[in-house]
Amino acid sequence: MRLFTRFDRYLARLIALPLLATLVISAMLLLLEKMLKLFDFVVNEGGPVNVVWAMLGNLIPQYLGLGIPIGLLLGILLAFRKLALSSELDALRAVGISYNRLLFVPYLYAAALGLLTLVIVGFIQPYTRYAYEGLQFELRSGALGASIKVGEFAKLGKRMMLRVEESHNQGRDLEGIFVRAESQSGKSLAVSAERGTFLATDDPDVILLRLNNGVLVHNAPGYRAPRVLSFAVHDLPIDLPRIDAFRARGDEDDQERTLPELARVGRDASADPKTRAESIANFHRRLVQVLVVAVLPLLAVALAVPPKRSSSALGVFLSLVIVIVYNEISEYGERLGAAGKADPFIAQWSTFAVFSLLCVWLYYVLAFKPGGQPIGSLDKAFGTLAAKITRLVRRRENWRDDALSAG
Repeated sequence: MRLFTRFDRYLARLIALPLLATLVISAMLLLLEKMLKLFDFVVNEGGPVNVVWAMLGNLIPQYLGLGIPIGLLLGILLAFRKLALSSELDALRAVGISYNRLLFVPYLYAAALGLLTLVIVGFIQPYTRYAYEGLQFELRSGALGASIKVGEFAKLGKRMMLRVEESHNQGRDLEGIFVRAESQSGKSLAVSAERGTFLATDDPDVILLRLNNGVLVHNAPGYRAPRVLSFAVHDLPIDLPRIDAFRARGDEDDQERTLPELARVGRDASADPKTRAESIANFHRRLVQVLVVAVLPLLAVALAVPPKRSSSALGVFLSLVIVIVYNEISEYGERLGAAGKADPFIAQWSTFAVFSLLCVWLYYVLAFKPGGQPIGSLDKAFGTLAAKITRLVRRRENWRDDALSAG
């Protein structure tokens, strides 16, 4: 039998559509939720709005790492469910095509997506996470050129305050300006002007605020009275606040280290015990996150085929519940390992082993037991429960109708 037949191409198309749709929809939903929070954060920090798109771009690899397993699961499950409901699966089985042969295309997808997951979680995510944290740091420190907030006192440096009534041209052109500055010797300067413009200078640590049509009040401890000066143009130099350099990648977060870096820190006996434990736990968590893709096709196929004469979608719901619960347990095991409360290797790989055995058993029941149906009893129980609920609802409606008729 040829390895890539016409049916294989047909099955590949069936899997591709729900897989891509799941990835796109899940990424869009996660990004939309995060986008609102980022817009709020950037506005509160007074930064340029376009930085939101850079931050969202750095979040895409993180969301892909979460979405790929779900996309693969739903893509295979919905494709085989369609084959089962249209009786195409029965026809294929009747001509001698086994479930093992039908897994050829799903495992092609699993191999490709497993390699992609390895690249994303092992090497891309650490850099994009670090870039995201760097953008947050620059926003808070003002390194992105945060605009002056209209109607509020803005602090420029340690001893200067600025307030403007209007702001144009992304904060470079200002109107209705009030500036107050003080020196360590006690001298003070208060300036009000109709307009002002920020200008660059040769010194990267100093900018020039050119003021037009204003009044300057200069006071000092030795003055009998403040000196008042009206001006048409006055240049006021402003020292930019010092911006500390952002920390090195991986200094505070093991999520910012690549897989080889995590392995190196985990083997370093001289490293801080807490840092070493976190690195080992995260290393095993990422390996498991990649390898779990290898058993998802078994789970998807096992739960895709509903019992005969049934179109129940219980398998879809149950598969999502199983994967989500497994993911939560795996994350909890990582936290236990990082805190030193459990062995990181056992915490991750024992959970993965149980999940893998469950997937293999469900697939074995479907593929190798005559008439086997992994969720047959559950489907029957849910069907009975749904029927009872329907009868109760109808009975209640009949009682209500009878009561209204009697009234």
